[in-house]
Amino acid sequence: MKSPNDLLHRFQLERAGVRGAFVRLEQGWRDLRSNGEYPGPLGGLLGQAVAASALFTSSIKFDGRLSVQLQGNGALRLLFAECTHDGCVRGIARWHGAPPTAPIRFEPESRLAITIENRITDTRYQGMVPLEGDDLAQAFEAYFERSEQLPTRIVLAEGGGRCGGLMLQQVAREGGQGAADDDGWNRVGHLLATMTPRELLELPPDVLLLRLFHEEDVRLQAAQPLVFACTCSRERVEAMLRSLGREEADATLAEQGTIEVHCEFCNRRYVFDDNEVDELFRTVDPVPPAATRH
Repeated sequence: MKSPNDLLHRFQLERAGVRGAFVRLEQGWRDLRSNGEYPGPLGGLLGQAVAASALFTSSIKFDGRLSVQLQGNGALRLLFAECTHDGCVRGIARWHGAPPTAPIRFEPESRLAITIENRITDTRYQGMVPLEGDDLAQAFEAYFERSEQLPTRIVLAEGGGRCGGLMLQQVAREGGQGAADDDGWNRVGHLLATMTPRELLELPPDVLLLRLFHEEDVRLQAAQPLVFACTCSRERVEAMLRSLGREEADATLAEQGTIEVHCEFCNRRYVFDDNEVDELFRTVDPVPPAATRH
């Protein structure tokens, strides 16, 4: 189901020499949350990560998927969100112990990664850094500063059945020098700091941007729809089973009677009986077991 509040907008602040992106999700966020239990601060953090994954697709041209991932050894074990080039989002969070009721504090050893998979060029790029900052927006800002050397300001929010984000990035002028307006970056940063989470989640994007940056010559591009959708499929599961090999498949059948694969993103279950497994390996050449990926 499409919603007028599920969208990605790219924009430029011409006077300041800054590019930006605005993201809001409502129906897509509710659909995503219906597939898992993410109470309180855990849901808030996942919503921010999902909004961030969509924001980050705004500045690249690719055919594939971009994911953000936070891994830690503390109570928060995993935070994962993904957005495809055509606006399909999904995400999960994993917590050790009872769900948190207080704001989540990041562990010092936590790591933050952004991964881009391009289907056309069959390439995969991943940047990983130690997690820095007191919240997720600060952590992403530090990532871009450390990994991309790109000045970036990010605001993320979740609440009232919505999640959203706004990102600004400084555009270098020709020759690699700073933006045309030397004070522009500092100026729009101060303006962004005046925005409230409620404004981010509720105001129409054109109204919000003009309210914040009315003297910066805002150029708002057409919206790209966003929607919750999982990329799992029976074909993908079959390929995974082939990669594990016939011996492991037969061992699972002997122990359980069927092979059942559960997708954590959408709760879809794929079940294979012995006849289906036999057909699966009969129709392709044997594939040696794949090495474990970490």
